[in-house]
Amino acid sequence: MKTHQKPRKINIITMGCSKNLVDSEHLMAQLQANKIQVKHQQEDDDYDAVIINTCGFIADAKEESIDMILDAVEAKKAGDIEKVYVMGCLSERYKKELPNEIGDVDGFFGATDADLLKITESLGADYRKELVGERVITTPKHYAYLKISEGCDRTCSFCAIPKIRGKHKSVAKEILIAEAQSLAKKGVKELILIAQDLVLYGIDIYKKQTLAQLLQDLKKIEGIEWIRLHYTYPNHFPLEVLDLMRKEKKINNYMDIPLQHINDRILKSMKRNHDSAATRNLVKQMRKRVPDIAIRTTFIVGYPGESQEEFEELKNFVKESRFDRMGVFTYSPEEDTAAFELEDNVSEEVKEARKEELMALQEEISLDINQFKLGKKYKVIIDRIEEEYYVGRTEYDSPEVDNEVLIDFNSCDLKVGEFYQIEIKQADSFDLYGELC
Repeated sequence: MKTHQKPRKINIITMGCSKNLVDSEHLMAQLQANKIQVKHQQEDDDYDAVIINTCGFIADAKEESIDMILDAVEAKKAGDIEKVYVMGCLSERYKKELPNEIGDVDGFFGATDADLLKITESLGADYRKELVGERVITTPKHYAYLKISEGCDRTCSFCAIPKIRGKHKSVAKEILIAEAQSLAKKGVKELILIAQDLVLYGIDIYKKQTLAQLLQDLKKIEGIEWIRLHYTYPNHFPLEVLDLMRKEKKINNYMDIPLQHINDRILKSMKRNHDSAATRNLVKQMRKRVPDIAIRTTFIVGYPGESQEEFEELKNFVKESRFDRMGVFTYSPEEDTAAFELEDNVSEEVKEARKEELMALQEEISLDINQFKLGKKYKVIIDRIEEEYYVGRTEYDSPEVDNEVLIDFNSCDLKVGEFYQIEIKQADSFDLYGELC
């Protein structure tokens, strides 16, 4: 058993989404400034304390976070580590229940800026306000996530995020510009903008949607070559962003926009505040204004009362729209949401079958889209080396969730983090194989 009282080596484990990852990176900067050694997702056990940044969004994510906490508690009981701290969405959502249900945790903290200060001080460190915006990058150094707002004002019936993260709160533009400039100086070439809802950026601070203006400023930063948009919302989508995307090479022709469903009854029950016609028109506008755009979306199947006919409507929409990227979630009832009061009357077997059916359809679409890329040349950034391949991406692909471009390691000499012109020689449903031009 280690004998010193305050942890000097800390391992931060991040569960869930990229927004949580940014929170972990900010915390790491605070701890390092206090001369505390801090690692992210360290696999060995050479540390004194562990901080688990949890996810509390859906059932599977909650279970995974709880399992991670229990594993850490067992390691503490065995004398392998001294302290276990829990932060993030799960402990924000269940701040009253968790301390009573899981013992031997040295501190539970939520998901707010105030909690970041509290956990820093609990570790015997001084929280430094002058470091706000500073981060330790845990992604490959050539790309980083830029969280432009926190919380959400939407009232989607299935989503607990507003309960967890609170109301929409934009980060001031000058803070974001300074953070992006700092990232660029560290070698970041690709900024991935994230939020619960990008499209309402600025409405609380500047009294109007100002995502387009923010993009105009970010593209001026020296060293930034790609800017990617994640997590937009279809209602009140600012079409000027599409016009800017078409004109500016630095802004990737890529849009992540979770649509969730297409049936009017379900959209109304989901409280999405847009209907089938508006959804179809927005997709049409995206492709009209940015003909080369890659659209990534997600859908929920098995929502309460979803009939076979309503599911078939969703299938037909996917066939017609031919999205470049698509994810599918099965509905899970979440406490403190409007949909929790509805009868969860679609069986788990039917939910899983519909998910598999929709993903099989998307696999066919993805193969067709990728086959069309054969013989074409694309600007590709190299993310890593894996076995016999350099693994990269085009502007139409986001890290970890989308297609990758594989280049034979023995065919050329490439560097991770650099851009190259690659010609596509082979394609399957979710990967492209290319050669250096």
